[in-house]
Amino acid sequence: MREPTRYLEQRGDAVLDTGLGDWGHEEVVIRSGSRSGMPVVVAVDSTQPGPAVGGCRLWHYPDWRAGLEDALALSAAMTDKCAVAGLPNGGGKAVLPLAPGSVLDGALRRDLLLDLGDVVEDLGGRYHVGEDVGTTSEDMVVVRERTDHVLGLPQRLGGIGEPAEPTAVGVLSAIRTTCELVWGSSALSGRSFAVHGLGQVGGRLARWLAAAGARVAVGDLDIERRPLAEALRIAWVSPDDLLELDVDVLVPASMGGLITHDVVSRLRCRAVVGPANNLLASPAVADALAARRIIWAPDIVVSAGGVLYGVLREMYHVSHEEALRRVTDIGQTLDGVLRKSAATGRTPWHIVREIADRARMEPAH
Repeated sequence: MREPTRYLEQRGDAVLDTGLGDWGHEEVVIRSGSRSGMPVVVAVDSTQPGPAVGGCRLWHYPDWRAGLEDALALSAAMTDKCAVAGLPNGGGKAVLPLAPGSVLDGALRRDLLLDLGDVVEDLGGRYHVGEDVGTTSEDMVVVRERTDHVLGLPQRLGGIGEPAEPTAVGVLSAIRTTCELVWGSSALSGRSFAVHGLGQVGGRLARWLAAAGARVAVGDLDIERRPLAEALRIAWVSPDDLLELDVDVLVPASMGGLITHDVVSRLRCRAVVGPANNLLASPAVADALAARRIIWAPDIVVSAGGVLYGVLREMYHVSHEEALRRVTDIGQTLDGVLRKSAATGRTPWHIVREIADRARMEPAH
């Protein structure tokens, strides 16, 4: 068993020991950027299977400690995601925590991204960063000025660009698999869906589901995304009310922690299949879903399309066709998880936990 991680907070040239943690991460860096003066958090959960990969989240938090907690949870989930997807990589995560209400101007944003590049470079290739919520492939161009350990660069620079498309392809494959298991057909026409979150992935899914003849309702905290619903001629519902719609499948495509015990008691769907990371507020929520006979497709399986495609293409130089085939195989992976869950009476959470834990014990490829 690994020793508890020692968290290091660096301010300028000073590095302060902030105590021991019990998360078991290999390395956690908390640094005050030399240019921006803002906190940069990078959590490396594991490099046991191979170099850690994971995106950079730029988000508002109450303080940097909340950003640290997010980085720790997300990096651990990335290790699990890579394990279940069959990638020879561990998980990492960068978080750039913004103070509540703060706004980054162009110069300060650039400085913060360069500071992130310095931290990634100092890790010596143990962690490769890409885009995530709040960052883009263009941001990764700035990060690359300080380190080569960057994924998801724009296509003009030889990268895959934004990973939303392969992520959405993987989610759609998982949705079809779930429909096949629950209703005996993978057809989407006539089925009803509630898409919670209309970002790059959720927006694509809403379009594809509507084009396939499904009945679709959508909702997002950002009211500026409502025109998409109007253009698709589908229902716009407040995000909270969306959770209580009587639909076949709820598709969470927003932030994590959405499904709590309270939300489970309000759900009227038959299945929950979506790309939101760390969707369940706690592992016990999986038991609550099972008790209500609601099928839950684990998000570490469902949302793996982007990282799977990006890592295969950029780190292992796999062809587009082969990488895309691996993404569409997410449906097959989910089929195995859900069938084993049904056969053993254990929740899908326990099944993927077993797969991920086994992979964590294997040597690097």
